Amino acid sequence: MSVELPNVIFVLGGPGAGKGTQCAKIVEKFQYVHLSAGDLLREERNTPGSAYGELIENHIRNGSIVPVEITCSLLANAMEKSDQNKFLIDGFPRNKDNLDGWQKEMGDKTNVQFVLFFNCSQETCMDRCLQRGAAGSGRSDDNEESLKKRFQTYVKDTMAIIEYYEALGLVRKIDASQSPDQVFEDVKKAFE
Repeated sequence: MSVELPNVIFVLGGPGAGKGTQCAKIVEKFQYVHLSAGDLLREERNTPGSAYGELIENHIRNGSIVPVEITCSLLANAMEKSDQNKFLIDGFPRNKDNLDGWQKEMGDKTNVQFVLFFNCSQETCMDRCLQRGAAGSGRSDDNEESLKKRFQTYVKDTMAIIEYYEALGLVRKIDASQSPDQVFEDVKKAFE
């Protein structure tokens, strides 16, 4: 009896590129389960008695990347709890260490279909995040200082992951500077 491996699409892009917005549309249209690495980390941080809560909060506030073992563990648990077999993993892997950890922990347990890359200028992303923060997102990292650090981390670390998967022919690049509906038109083409 063979067990079908869960299908995974990594969803990457800078802070404010629209990953969460587009993932919600993908869930509705294509019945994927959306797993946001950031949401899982924030949820764990806010769980009373969490062994990792303070560590996660320090990384989030500093715009740095949480140790891969913690993130992989949270993602694996969320996949195991689901009765679905198609997952969007949003905001992960964010650096080479994440990628190596994923391949070590999950590489033979999942099938990575492709990387959905939301490409957007830093200026547009910053504006979106600051508006989100002003609108009461409740995120401790939706402020200018944290955003600058998050962008430095994104450019320095995450772009290398996109380049790695691009070399494998697994990146589907989306112009995320458009309106959410225009972006989703391009997203639908990526799923054809």
